Amino acid sequence: MSTPVITKPAADAVVPVRPTLGQRLTSFMPVIALVVLLAALTIADPGFLTLNSLTAAVRTSAPLVVLAAGATLVVLCGGIDLSIAALCSLATVFFALWLPDLGGLTTVAVIAATAAIGALQGLAHVLLRIPSFIVTLGGMSIFSAIALVISDAGPIRVVDRDVTNWLTLYVGGVVPMSFVVALVVVAVISLVLRLTPLESWIRATGYSESAARLAGTPVDVVKVAAFTVSGACAGLAALMLVSRNFSGSPSMADNLLLPAVAAIVVGGTAITGGHGSLWRSLAGALVVTLLRVGLPIVGVPSAYEQILYGAIIVAAVALTLDRSKVLIIK
Repeated sequence: MSTPVITKPAADAVVPVRPTLGQRLTSFMPVIALVVLLAALTIADPGFLTLNSLTAAVRTSAPLVVLAAGATLVVLCGGIDLSIAALCSLATVFFALWLPDLGGLTTVAVIAATAAIGALQGLAHVLLRIPSFIVTLGGMSIFSAIALVISDAGPIRVVDRDVTNWLTLYVGGVVPMSFVVALVVVAVISLVLRLTPLESWIRATGYSESAARLAGTPVDVVKVAAFTVSGACAGLAALMLVSRNFSGSPSMADNLLLPAVAAIVVGGTAITGGHGSLWRSLAGALVVTLLRVGLPIVGVPSAYEQILYGAIIVAAVALTLDRSKVLIIK
C-alpha cells in the first residue's frame, strides 16, 4: 500500500483572508457618519445644505485634513504625534518672519523646516527608544515656547499676501483651492504608499514591530519617514491658516490638535496601529468639521466642543482598538 503524501504549503505562501461583513461595514462607517450628520444638520437647518455653506465647510476643513493625513501615518506605525498643532502654529510664525526676506521661497522653506523638525522627533523616538507619546508631548511644549519667544507672544501681520493668495482661489468658482490641495496631498501620499513597499512596511510595523523587524522591514526608517511627512503636513497646514488669517500667531493652530486626533480615530484608524487609511481620515476630518460648524446650528454652545471631541475620541478608540495586541490595559 502506498503511503499518502501530505504536502505543506510553502512558508511564504500567503493565504488570502476575506474580510468579514463587520469589517466591510466598519470601513464604510466614516462615510455613513458623514452622510447621517449632513442629513441631521439639513433637517435642523434647511438652509445649511446650500452651495455657500458647503463651500465654507470644506474650506474650513482643509488645514485639518492635511494635519490628520500626516499624523495618520504615525498612528498607522503604532505611534502618535501630539506636536502637530504646536508645530503648525510655529510654522505660521516662521512664515510671517521669513516672508520679507525669502519672498516666494518662504513656502518651500517653511515646509522643509517643519519636515526637518518632524524628522528630528522621529530620530529621537527610534534612536533614544523614547515612546512617541513622550517625544511629541515634549515637542508640543518646546514648539509652543519657541513660537511665543520669537513672536513676542503676539500675532505677526503678513502684509505681502501674493505668496499665499493662490490658496484663496476657487476651482471652477466653487471648490476652494485649499481643499483641492488637501485632496491632492491625500491622493499623492496614498499613491506613493500603494506603488511602493511603504504601505506594507507601515502596516507591518503597526501590527507587530518585533515581527516586522524579524521579517527585514526597515522599521526605524519607516518611523522617521512617517514623522517627517507629518511635520511637512503641519507646515502646509500652516500656509493654509496664514492665507485665511493674514498673520502668523504662536497659538493659531492650537485648537486643531483634538479635532485632528478625533478625525483619525473617527475615520477608523486603529490607535494601536496597522489598520486604517488616509482616505478614512479625510472622511473623519469632514465629519469633525461638520460637527464644528453644526453645533451652533443646533444651539449647542461652542464651549461644549472640547467635551464632544473627548467623548468622540474615547468612543472611537473603544470601537477600533485591537485588543489582541493589548493584552493588559493600563
